[in-house]
Amino acid sequence: MENLALFRIKREFQEVMSSEVITQCSIKIELVNDNWTELRGEIAGPPDTPYEGGKFVLDIKMPHNYPFRPPKVRFVTAIWHPNVSSMTGTICLDILKSNWAAAMSLRTILLSVQSLLGSAEPDDPQDAVVGRQFLRNYDMFQMTAEHWTNAYAGGPHSFPDCDAKIQHLKDMGVEENCARSVLSKEDWNLESAAAWLFR
Repeated sequence: MENLALFRIKREFQEVMSSEVITQCSIKIELVNDNWTELRGEIAGPPDTPYEGGKFVLDIKMPHNYPFRPPKVRFVTAIWHPNVSSMTGTICLDILKSNWAAAMSLRTILLSVQSLLGSAEPDDPQDAVVGRQFLRNYDMFQMTAEHWTNAYAGGPHSFPDCDAKIQHLKDMGVEENCARSVLSKEDWNLESAAAWLFR
């Protein structure tokens, strides 16, 4: 890794560590395997969103030519959001692609991803199924996003009906995460989900 990149990453890492948002438990960052090119971020779900109460882990890969190229950032924690792939965690956010500027920092990235959770762009989705649900049936989207926050990010929501449908599919031999994913895509219609799984 080039000296400039390493210097910037270390400085920005310290900036996040000493930031007031970290003391409020809003964002966190840590090294993975004492390697400055592999970082692990954590963001809290913003208030008044389906993600409130959840803690979401991010994988951050720093390029050797940072800050001239953006890091690769993806969700490790599964999340139901139009601009995040529900399968891979890939994020669709302009500052991580074409609108990146060398003046941006790790703190900017973490806060921007956190902000995305409260301001989805369903017309430009990373996950078309989630984007379509967001636009066509927002209440179903919100319930599904809250359920995923509870299941994967330690959120406070409880959905016994969803849990019962997942259990029904598990009793049929379907793995839990697969059952949740298919039910979510089928708007929690058990018959449609079973038909899709066993076609």
